[in-house]
Amino acid sequence: LVFAQVCLNLADKIAAALTGQGIGLTIPSYADFTGFFLAASAFLALAYTLREGGHIRVTLVVMRLPERARHVAEIAVTLIALAMSAFATVYMVLLVLESHEFGDRSAGMVSVPLWIVQMPVALGLAILTLALADEIYGLLRGSRPSWAGKGENLLNE
Repeated sequence: LVFAQVCLNLADKIAAALTGQGIGLTIPSYADFTGFFLAASAFLALAYTLREGGHIRVTLVVMRLPERARHVAEIAVTLIALAMSAFATVYMVLLVLESHEFGDRSAGMVSVPLWIVQMPVALGLAILTLALADEIYGLLRGSRPSWAGKGENLLNE
């Protein structure tokens, strides 16, 4: 959307240079929609990023722990992350329901019901919570975390 708006701005400037007057090409509320898409893509990618070891972690500390202590630390940290994610999920779902109930709309030129643009954020948090619960289940059964070893190779470069 931003690229399309930049192209339209360029076409408008060219038209202004040729004819002395711009033609006023614009995508209504493009900045709002770009923000909505950014939030959706960021939150929907959280669970995948977790599994791929892309979240910021204290790998330098965890790597130096003995195997048993590392496993206990992974369980503790993942439980804390699960609690935080579940808390955020519950309150994001409540926000979506409240926005729907009160008919909240975005303030841009194109007024969009906020519950529609909040839904991908709630969904992304719910998927992250599910991924963390699955991670805890695996860790408690003695498995290594799904992200084990994926971020550690960056430390050697």
